[in-house]
Amino acid sequence: MEYISTRGKDGPVSFEQALLNGLARDGGLYLPVEWPRFSEQDIQNMKAMSYHEVAGAVMSRFTQTDIDQAEMTAMAQTTYANFTHKDVAPLTPLDNNIHLLELYSGPTIAFKDYAMQFLAHAFDRALQRRQQKAVILGATSGDTGSAALEAFRGRDSVDVFILFPEGRVSAVQQKQMSSVIDAGAFAVAVNGDFDDCQALVKSAFNDSAFRDEVGLSAVNSINWARLMPQIVYYFTSALQCGAPDKKVAFSVPTGNFGNVFAGWVAMQMGLPVERFMVASNRNDILTRFFASGNMQRKEVNPSLSPSMDIQVSSNFERLLFELSGRDGAAVAQMMSAFSETGEYAVPQEWLAQAAKHFSGFCLNDEATLAQIKSSYDRHGMVIDPHSAVGLAGAYHMRESEMLSSDVPIISLACAHPAKFPDAVEKAIGQRPALPTHLADLMEREEKIHKVENQLSEVQKLVKEKRRD
Repeated sequence: MEYISTRGKDGPVSFEQALLNGLARDGGLYLPVEWPRFSEQDIQNMKAMSYHEVAGAVMSRFTQTDIDQAEMTAMAQTTYANFTHKDVAPLTPLDNNIHLLELYSGPTIAFKDYAMQFLAHAFDRALQRRQQKAVILGATSGDTGSAALEAFRGRDSVDVFILFPEGRVSAVQQKQMSSVIDAGAFAVAVNGDFDDCQALVKSAFNDSAFRDEVGLSAVNSINWARLMPQIVYYFTSALQCGAPDKKVAFSVPTGNFGNVFAGWVAMQMGLPVERFMVASNRNDILTRFFASGNMQRKEVNPSLSPSMDIQVSSNFERLLFELSGRDGAAVAQMMSAFSETGEYAVPQEWLAQAAKHFSGFCLNDEATLAQIKSSYDRHGMVIDPHSAVGLAGAYHMRESEMLSSDVPIISLACAHPAKFPDAVEKAIGQRPALPTHLADLMEREEKIHKVENQLSEVQKLVKEKRRD
């Protein structure tokens, strides 16, 4: 299995090289040269497998010649051994044939743990084989940062710098990052929003001299290996709902389009998916795109679901590449236009193709609180604001009758409610408690590095703090 860039000028490269490069050398994102496929019988056989065995079967299809299925299964078993739920990604039935996929049993109680914990093992393996060191530079709107710092803390071969928008993450999210005080781990507050942080990361990668000098790599979902582990829980949840004998649908709260794109990949691999609901908050750039075919960046508005406060959905470039018939030059032209003007439009045939599988939905803060309260009143279940956006999207799918009533809808719950206690308390009058292993989080010592919204400032910090 080899990888090529969405902009057509980098690749093919091996999985290991794509992992370590993070962002392609031409500024694009890596994708496999072809999508591996499972037969219906292959998927049937997964019903008898554990979570880590399914992970080994799915992810090894993308790493052949680098990591075989046996080694991948062993890596997955190690990766998920410390997750608190025996099912790793448990599925809870609600009503109206809607199911909640709970993705917060990892160490930082957010879905990013499923990928980040695996990624740390993959980086260790690759860097030890090559006797190299790396500097990981990432941006976070909240959960990626804590998951990355927790996964990579104290590793001899990696220094990790995570940029986050100062004042625009929850207090719990910030404390989870700033309280990781360990060798090579740096939480960096930027005077700007998440899109500014993401732009700084991309600019650093596009500075080839700096990239090579420090051995720069990425753990944001621009790194293909970040998306691979997320494909797994689409398979495991769909199997529990009757796949491959019946189709399923998913509602996914998303800002950066990475999590929902992982579901689309599962569909390319043979998982029978009827539709994806792309659920957004008031920062509704994706909702507007699926309605019009026009991607237009507007100002980021802070919301109760800050991890989705995004107006530049980096992973959407991967879907564009597929919609274009893998025309790297066309994608590069659109990305250049977006960088310069904040806008691009796709041909109507591309939009029609996307509409076969995706619908857009958005929810404001008031309705988010109402969904949290409704879930508590109806099911005794406490959910966070992001999960509420996804669940409201699932109910919208069902009530709008865009699906047959016998198609199960799986709604992704991406974070523990205790990560956003203020919003939850406002909705239901109760403040959710942190899990036992994080009970003392708000009392822990913290350390934050602050930089201005300038590439030179970020590069200076990395050069000063990285370990030789």
